[in-house]
Amino acid sequence: MTGEPYRSYGYLTPGVDLPVFELAPEFDRVPPYAGGLGVDDRSRAERLLRDSVVISLHDHPVRFPDDMRQTPEYNRTGRQHTAFAGLAASGMTVVFDNMMDGTACVTGNAPWRWLDIITDLGMRQADIAHQSDVVVIRTLADIHDAHRAGKVGLLFGLEAATPIENEIDRLDVLYGLGLRQIGIAYSDSNALGSGLNETVDGGLTDFGRRAVARMNKLGLAVDISHSSDRTGIDTCSVSERPVFMTHAGARAVWDTPRMKSDDVLRAVAETGGVIGMSAAPHTTLSHAHPRHSILSVMDHFRYCLDLVGIEHVAFGPDTLYGDHVGLHTVFGHLLKVGAAAPGGPSFEKVEYVDGLENPTENFANICGWLVREGFSDSEIAAVLGGNILRALEQIWAY
Repeated sequence: MTGEPYRSYGYLTPGVDLPVFELAPEFDRVPPYAGGLGVDDRSRAERLLRDSVVISLHDHPVRFPDDMRQTPEYNRTGRQHTAFAGLAASGMTVVFDNMMDGTACVTGNAPWRWLDIITDLGMRQADIAHQSDVVVIRTLADIHDAHRAGKVGLLFGLEAATPIENEIDRLDVLYGLGLRQIGIAYSDSNALGSGLNETVDGGLTDFGRRAVARMNKLGLAVDISHSSDRTGIDTCSVSERPVFMTHAGARAVWDTPRMKSDDVLRAVAETGGVIGMSAAPHTTLSHAHPRHSILSVMDHFRYCLDLVGIEHVAFGPDTLYGDHVGLHTVFGHLLKVGAAAPGGPSFEKVEYVDGLENPTENFANICGWLVREGFSDSEIAAVLGGNILRALEQIWAY
C-alpha cells in the first residue's frame, strides 16, 4: 500500500486491465457558487450539514469522461468511476445512486438490458469493496452506522424497472444483489406502465400492480419520477408503503412533461412519501428564474412545500461529475430529455446549473440557502434527510 487515497478501480492496472480515459475533475470544474452567507450563517450551515443525516434522493456520484462524447465508449467498459474524493467532501450521509440508468449500453446500443444492469451493479460494488470510506447501504442500520462513522453510503437504485421485462422474480434478484430503490418507467412505457413522454397515458398495468405489490413485500422503494401522471397516481393508489418521487419538480412552476402535476405531487404525499427536487440542466426552471440555477430549483421547493407540507419534500439533485449538458446532448436520443414541449416556455440555455452542479457542492449550497432564508434547524434537518429517513423506516420495515 502506498498511502495514497483510493482511486476508482485502483486494484486494476490502467491500460492493461481497463482502458484509460481522461475523466472530469471532482473539484473546481466550474467556478464556486457565490452564496453570500455571512460568518454566523456559514457557521450554522456547516454545523447543520455536519450533524444531520444528509440524504440525496437522486444523484450519479461518478466521474464521466472530460470529453462527454467518449461516454458511450467509457460505459461499454461496464465501469463508471466512483468519485471517492468528491463524496468525502460532500457532507452527504447517503446517496441514492441510480448507476448508469438509461446510458447502460454495455453490450449494445439500447438501454435497460438485464445483463447490463447486473454488470453495472456488480462492477460498482467490486470497486467499493476495495476501500473503506464509502459503504453500500442496504438497511436502516447501515445509514446510522455511516453517519456515526463519518462515511458516505451509496444506496443503489434504477430509474426504471424496464430490465425485469415481464419476470416479476427479477425484482427479488435485484434486491438480493443490493438494489433498494426502483422506478416504474422511464420516458418510454414498459411492461409496468407508461413513461412521461407517451402521447397516450395508459397508467399502471396489471403486471405493474403486481410488481408494486412485490416491491412493497421486498422493501424496495418505489420511484415515479419518470412515470406518466396517471402511472404515478395509480402507483400511489396501490402501494401500501410510501412512494418516492426522487427527482422532479412542479409543473405549476414550469410547464413541461418532465415536471409533475399537483395531483401527482399530492398523491405522493398522501402515501407518506417524499418529493426530491431535481437540478438536471434545463428541467426545474421557473418564470422567476428562467436561467437555471439553485434559485430556480428553490422556486419548485417552495411551491411543493406550500402544496404538501415540509415533511414531504427533500432534494434529489440528479447531478454528476462532468458536463451534464453535454451528457444530454450525447444521450438525448435515448433519454428523451428535452426541456420543453412544443409551445412550452422559453428559457436561456446554460452551461451548468449554478449552485447545484455536482454532488460535492450541492448540499452545502442547499443548506446555506435554507439558513439564509430563515428555516429553523428542525426544518432544515428534515429536508436534508430526515423526511427520507422517516419514509425508509416504513418502506424497509421487515
